Amino acid sequence: MTRTVLAGGHVLDVLSGVVERSDLAFEGDRIVSVATGLDGDVVVDCAGGLLVPGFIDCHTHVCLSRTLGSTQPYSLPRSAVPLSAVPVLATLLRLGVTTVRDAWGADAGIRLAVASGWIDGPEVLISLRQLCTTGGIGDQWAFGLGGFDSFADPAMPDPVSEGEVGARAAVRRMVRAGADWIKVTATGSIRFPDAHDVQLTVAEMAALVETAHRHGGRGVMVHAHAARAAELAAVAGARSIEHGVWLDEAAVHAMASADCWYVPTLSATHGGSARHDGDLAEAHRRSVRLAIDAGVPIAMGSDAPVQPHAEVLHELAYLAEAGLGAMGALRAATVNAARLLGLSTDRGVLAAGMRADIVLLNGTEPDVAALDQRVRAVWRGGTRVSRE
Repeated sequence: MTRTVLAGGHVLDVLSGVVERSDLAFEGDRIVSVATGLDGDVVVDCAGGLLVPGFIDCHTHVCLSRTLGSTQPYSLPRSAVPLSAVPVLATLLRLGVTTVRDAWGADAGIRLAVASGWIDGPEVLISLRQLCTTGGIGDQWAFGLGGFDSFADPAMPDPVSEGEVGARAAVRRMVRAGADWIKVTATGSIRFPDAHDVQLTVAEMAALVETAHRHGGRGVMVHAHAARAAELAAVAGARSIEHGVWLDEAAVHAMASADCWYVPTLSATHGGSARHDGDLAEAHRRSVRLAIDAGVPIAMGSDAPVQPHAEVLHELAYLAEAGLGAMGALRAATVNAARLLGLSTDRGVLAAGMRADIVLLNGTEPDVAALDQRVRAVWRGGTRVSRE
């Protein structure tokens, strides 16, 4: 087996925050040594650079770049939706994102295509659809049309349910179609009045979580912009709260007590046109500070394409500015993200035995400003990624 050595650079230990001059060797898809003076069959000069673990985006939508926010989202042929993920996945991988949790939109075919090497991209964990009650985000309805489903497909089951029994059935539909995670929407969208609604009952949320756990210990990720929905989800045992723009002390206390993770997706309120809404961005940053103070674990998620996938690494800068600092943001996108996804024994740190998901940055400082401009090279599972 070929032994590759990344030599002459510095290595970041994300657990301690220490940067040290070191080499790194890997064989196949596994790191075998991190030390000085290593030799191998192939040697890559990393002088002046910093080796960090591959980045993990815990909340993205790789199939929605052509439909989200479009004035004619249903005018595309059905095959165009998954095909639109091909350039997205390639872009993410070139930026050093080696694992993603898709927060709805990708079906099992996307995961299979990447795993089989048919297309280039990060490893993809899927949730298929966002489960909801009648009138929730996943329930498509319009005056003059009534109910419709633009994602109708045997591989993308119906996400709408009512009551405890219906909630259990909805989870089972997603599991049958191959979901790794169960995505639930407990509030409406951020820029609509129902963003503060609590759209599920206690019994419905508990049924979703308990049924997901029964099926292979699957976790539930809950879209919840406001405090009461986040609190309800945390108490019910949800694995992570997504967005959480308007959290309060009671919500973060419930999350901390339940070991519930927080994936803030600050890009949704900080990037692009959202920069003009200072009040919304400040509310979001306040939620992050509350979570930090309460000891809630935080993982990185971009919510792309709310902002373009090419800007995924901007999320680390937003997290740093909100209170995590540069090292906290790097942990959120590596070791902590791996912990949330149940992958911490396989990736998230650069150590012997871990998967060789590696990013080489220009410069040796663990800074997250303009991170996308510093990416020099990327390896996923020991294979170097073309950056052309």
